[in-house]
Amino acid sequence: MDRGFNTAISNAFLTDAGILQLDLLQLLPMATCIYNGSGRIIFYNEAAARLWGRNPELIKANDIYDDAAPCYTADGIYLSHDTAMLAALIKEGAPCNDWQVVLERPDQSKIFLKGNLIPLKNKLGVTIAVLHCFQEVTGTGAALQEIDEHIVRYKKLNEELKRSEERYHKMIEEVEDYAILLLDRSGMIQNWNKGAEKIKGYQESEIIGKHFSIFYQQEDRARQLPDRLITEATLTGKAVQEGWRVRKNGTRFWGSIVITALHDAENNVIGFSKVTRDLTEKKLAEDKIRQYANELEFQNKELEQFAYAAAHDMKEPLRKIQFYNNYIFDVAGPQLPEKAQEYLNRSISAASRMRGLIDDLLTYSQASSFSQEMVETDLNAIIDEVISSHHDTIEKNDVIIEVDRLPVMRVIPFQFAQLFDNLLGNALKYRSVERQPHITISVEKMTTLPEGINAASSGACYYRFSLTDNGIGFQSDYTDKLFELFQRLHSQPGITGSGIGLAICKKIVLNHHGVIKAYGNPGQGARFDIYIPCE
Repeated sequence: MDRGFNTAISNAFLTDAGILQLDLLQLLPMATCIYNGSGRIIFYNEAAARLWGRNPELIKANDIYDDAAPCYTADGIYLSHDTAMLAALIKEGAPCNDWQVVLERPDQSKIFLKGNLIPLKNKLGVTIAVLHCFQEVTGTGAALQEIDEHIVRYKKLNEELKRSEERYHKMIEEVEDYAILLLDRSGMIQNWNKGAEKIKGYQESEIIGKHFSIFYQQEDRARQLPDRLITEATLTGKAVQEGWRVRKNGTRFWGSIVITALHDAENNVIGFSKVTRDLTEKKLAEDKIRQYANELEFQNKELEQFAYAAAHDMKEPLRKIQFYNNYIFDVAGPQLPEKAQEYLNRSISAASRMRGLIDDLLTYSQASSFSQEMVETDLNAIIDEVISSHHDTIEKNDVIIEVDRLPVMRVIPFQFAQLFDNLLGNALKYRSVERQPHITISVEKMTTLPEGINAASSGACYYRFSLTDNGIGFQSDYTDKLFELFQRLHSQPGITGSGIGLAICKKIVLNHHGVIKAYGNPGQGARFDIYIPCE
């Protein structure tokens, strides 16, 4: 069919009154049909019916015919008449020449068709219909067999896809723990599953077509939270948020929502999926735990303040006891009977121990406070000062002390000085009399913590400070008890202590978000490892 023939047909079909000359088409030996603007058949001739293998039925209510027969591309992909029509109309009314398709007849036989699609226009140039002229291409048996295999494969894949879609939609509809919604670009609700009905309380008929902001509190709508979430999802692909939402009956629930933008093939946003989970029970439990934690923290602070005040107030009467005991000992001590002198010495010793216990309690109370500010501190200066304060004991017992170069860190200087002082004091106190005392203080930068302790985050950096001695050591069973209040390493004669020092060390390390661990063996010494975050 040449182009002149196509033009002649199109001109003959449109009169000045715009009436199609259908009688001429019935006389044509070539198969011919006419589609309206929606791609539906409004006319066909007998030649077309013979190729189709059937006469399409007239749907009188709309003056159109049903589809003639299934059509497929050479790859076996199904086409509808709408597809063919749109192909012609998309080209702004330009003819579609050499249009080819495989037609499946009612008896399952297939033929190869070839033809043209010609837009029919009125005087204003508006396409009012499309003329389709086509004929069978002979000698294509081998090609049809190959196409038939494509069609069978396509139908199988199409059926599997249909079943998969049905299962997917069924799954979405049946999910009850999540509200799953489809929104259009403006946020209007397009679908509704059982989970949405359960969580939000609306029936599907009550909510379809409403804006999803209906679930938000008045104050959230006033600050345009729903619109901001849609904007965020449009710009970034996703919006995640938690907050109070409103059910149909007016009650509130704590919802965790994820809004995800949906895109077409050109990456244009065509709508949104919205998934909501009801986390009300979790939210209430977390709030209750947070309330208990705040109350416990308040009570702990009160107890710490009481301990500090009590210890501080006890210092004055104790000072008087010590003063009077020392006065009696200095003035009348030599004249007292031997038993009285013994009792007086015991009283002076007990008052001295009491003074040490009060000082340790005051130190512990101070170590429990987070009010001190962390500052950049040269730890070398602190350790030098601590070693200097123990100079007499170190010199008297010929103690060897080796110290690595320590870093500059943000710490509470007073507390870190107390930490090193307590650990060094313990190492000196529990030294061995069988060998020369040897103490090392080392530091190492690392990213791992002892087994059983999780790092704050992946790749976190820590300084590990290790104080090691070759003293009398301790039983490994006591490792976890050492840092409790009033727990002492040893009870040998001549070794005194309040049992608070290591508890103070642990409190200081916790204040600096760190970890302290102890290791020891009887007669072989002890090691204390302190892990402090680098930043």
